[in-house]
Amino acid sequence: MYINTVMVTGGAGFIGSALVRYLLQETDVQLVNVDKLTYAGNLESLPGCDGNPRYHFEQADICDAAAMDRLFSRYQPDAVMHLAAESHVDRSIDHALEFIRTNVVGTAVLLESALKFWQGLSTEKQQGFRFHHISTDEVYGSLGEQGLFTEATPYQPNSPYSASKASSDHLVRAWHHTYGLPVLLTNCSNNYGPYQFPEKLIPLMIIHALQGKTLPVYGRGENIRDWLYVEDHVRALWTVLQQGRIGETYNIGGNCEKKNIDVVKTLCALLDELLPASEYRPHDRLIEYVQDRPGHDLRYAIDAGKIQRELGWQPRENFESGMRKTVAWYLVNQAWWQRILDGRYQGDRLGLNVKRDVKGNA
Repeated sequence: MYINTVMVTGGAGFIGSALVRYLLQETDVQLVNVDKLTYAGNLESLPGCDGNPRYHFEQADICDAAAMDRLFSRYQPDAVMHLAAESHVDRSIDHALEFIRTNVVGTAVLLESALKFWQGLSTEKQQGFRFHHISTDEVYGSLGEQGLFTEATPYQPNSPYSASKASSDHLVRAWHHTYGLPVLLTNCSNNYGPYQFPEKLIPLMIIHALQGKTLPVYGRGENIRDWLYVEDHVRALWTVLQQGRIGETYNIGGNCEKKNIDVVKTLCALLDELLPASEYRPHDRLIEYVQDRPGHDLRYAIDAGKIQRELGWQPRENFESGMRKTVAWYLVNQAWWQRILDGRYQGDRLGLNVKRDVKGNA
C-alpha cells in the first residue's frame, strides 16, 4: 500500500509527536501535523521538524468543520492518523464537557470532513485511503485479577475520559459501516517515554523526585496497568496503517503489567542509581499515599496477540529498558519540562472533582 501524504491530528502531543518524529525519520511520507496547541500540545516536542521540507504544521481545532475541510482540500492526504484528544482521566473528572467536545464532537466533525473528501476521490484513491483512529484500553473498563482485554471485550468505560473515547470509537465504526469510510482502530495500553506531559504518573513522579517533593500514590498503589514504551506504540500504529484490515480493531500492549506502587519504586531506584549525589536519596522515602481517584479502575491488561499474529509487530522495549531510557531522558532534558512547569501546569493534583475556571482557579 503506497502512502504519500499522512495527516496526523494531535501531532504536538505526547504520542502524536512521537509518531511525527518516527514518520519523518523512518519513512519518506509528506506529513501534515494538525494540532490546536492546547495546554498539552508542545511544538518543542518536535525538534528539527520545522526545517524538514516534508513537514507541514497547521494550528487548527478538529471541532472546526471549515478548517478541517480546508486542510483536506489543500493537502489531499492518503491517510489520517487521528490522535487529537483530551487524554487525562484526572482532568476529565474536573472538566468532563471539554472531553466530550474534543473527543466526541471533534471526532465526528473530522469524520464528516474525511468522508466528504473520500467520496470525491477517484475509485483508485478511495481504495487506498485510510482513517486510522487511535484509542485506549480504558474503554473496556476494569479487569479483575485474571484475564486480558481482547478486541472482542465489551465496552464498559468508567470515567468521563474513557466514556468519551468509547463514544469516538463507536462513531468511527458507524462511519465505516454506514458510509463505507475505510477505517482502522487501535486501542493501546498506558504509554510512557520521552516528551510526556508532566501530569501523567511517570513524568510527574520523576520531576517531583528531582525537586524533593512528595510522590503522591493513589490509595495503596495497588492499581495495575500494562505499560507500553511510546516508540514501540508508534511503530505499531504505522504497521496497522500499512497492513491492517479495513474495519478491524487491533489492541496494542507491552505485555508488562505493573502495580502503580511498583512503577514508582522502580523510578526511585533508578534515580538513586543515576543520581548518587542527590540529597533526596533514597527517593522512595518521598512516597506518600493519598486519597484515591474517584472511580479508579483496578486493572488494565492487553492481549496483543492479534497484531502480533497478523501483522508481525512485537514491542522492542521491556519495562526495565524502557524505564531506564525514560528516566535518563528527563534527567538530560530538564529545560523542556521546566518550561512547562513555569507555565500553566505546576504539578498540582487533578481529579478531585474541583471545578475550575479557564485560568485554572478553583
